[in-house]
Amino acid sequence: MKHVKGNPEAVVILEEFSDFQCPACKAFQPILVQLLDEFPDEVALHYRHFPLPFHTAAEPAARAAEAAGQQGQFFAFHDLLFENQEAWSRSPNPMLNFSQYAEELGLDMALFRQHMRSSVLRDQVRDDMRVGRERGVSGTPTFFLNGQRMSFSTYEEFYDQIMAALNPPVTFELQ
Repeated sequence: MKHVKGNPEAVVILEEFSDFQCPACKAFQPILVQLLDEFPDEVALHYRHFPLPFHTAAEPAARAAEAAGQQGQFFAFHDLLFENQEAWSRSPNPMLNFSQYAEELGLDMALFRQHMRSSVLRDQVRDDMRVGRERGVSGTPTFFLNGQRMSFSTYEEFYDQIMAALNPPVTFELQ
């Protein structure tokens, strides 16, 4: 299941394969927020899970976000996970942190816990990972712009590619 932030009918589709425990993914969040604020009608962000195996709390974090999503709070939970990444990723029991975030959002806690244990949500996370692997994703964050994998080494290059997609060159046909 893809989660979409921004205009679902946007011309520019930015697909992110991300890991909630990844510091680089966290570093990208303000840029993505700014991009969606600047171009609310033109850009849609499609979020996909890609928890890396060496981030031991990333897969449970993805399931927790999915559980929150079952109550319409995926991106609110997503934001809390990135804002508090250092706390929960270093916690001996990150599930306590996830429950605290769910309570802060006013979620039905019994339902949240039930969904956390759901094999359906676990399978959704694994499906995102499978799709990512099929598309050559090996690290996070990995972005696809209108279906094409992005390659960049600076935030400026990333932003410039988005701007190019938003403002394609005009071509004239002579008759």
